[in-house]
Amino acid sequence: METGATRKMFVLEGNIGAGKSTLLRILGEHLPIDVVFEPTDKWQKVGAAGNLLDLFYKDTPRWAYTFQSYAFVSRVQTILEHQQTHSASMTQVLERSVYCDRFCFAKNCYEAGLMSGLEWQIYQEWFSWLVENYTQKPKGFIYLKTSPRVCFDRLVKRSRSEESSIPLDYLVSLHNKHEDWLVHGHDVTGYLKDVPVLVLDCDEEFEMDPVRRAAFVEKVANFINVVPHQAPISLPTQSASL
Repeated sequence: METGATRKMFVLEGNIGAGKSTLLRILGEHLPIDVVFEPTDKWQKVGAAGNLLDLFYKDTPRWAYTFQSYAFVSRVQTILEHQQTHSASMTQVLERSVYCDRFCFAKNCYEAGLMSGLEWQIYQEWFSWLVENYTQKPKGFIYLKTSPRVCFDRLVKRSRSEESSIPLDYLVSLHNKHEDWLVHGHDVTGYLKDVPVLVLDCDEEFEMDPVRRAAFVEKVANFINVVPHQAPISLPTQSASL
């Protein structure tokens, strides 16, 4: 279902620790867009019941289906909340999407034996129905391609309590799922086959590198077809390949 006739929606995708929140914040500073961060606050405090994100990482077989179900609902809720408070003509850029949940996280849970075959079947059925009837098709994906080792080192550095139990093997599996989906187009339904993907190499740190940061802003601005408020830096004639 298409919502907001003039609104364009794009999505930043990438592994845990790829730099999505950092890049989205930078883009929000320089581009005329509505940025929508991943609703981790909702996952960390579900009413008075507790931290669902923490439970998912500590006992994934028990909480995988519950978490993936709530992740879908909370993402859609967050998008709709932003659309109610921002102009319909404003381009919306999201941190991750329900598609990432389906093609990467939920699928990985099933293939790793952390979600039963019955749960996976039920998930796919309600996911397909809800996506077709209650979500807006994105105009493009922006994939932050980052090696699992780099992601792991960043997780260690930022030391978030929920992520302390994440092993490197888990990041490798998620990386492969992102590559299969966004680079190779495996298992992608007809609904998304024509959606373009911009790939950004994020192995090198970019937050404190003005040249790389400006290059990312320029590439994304061109991809989503918006004019920056101001360039973060004057780029050299030949910038490094990203």
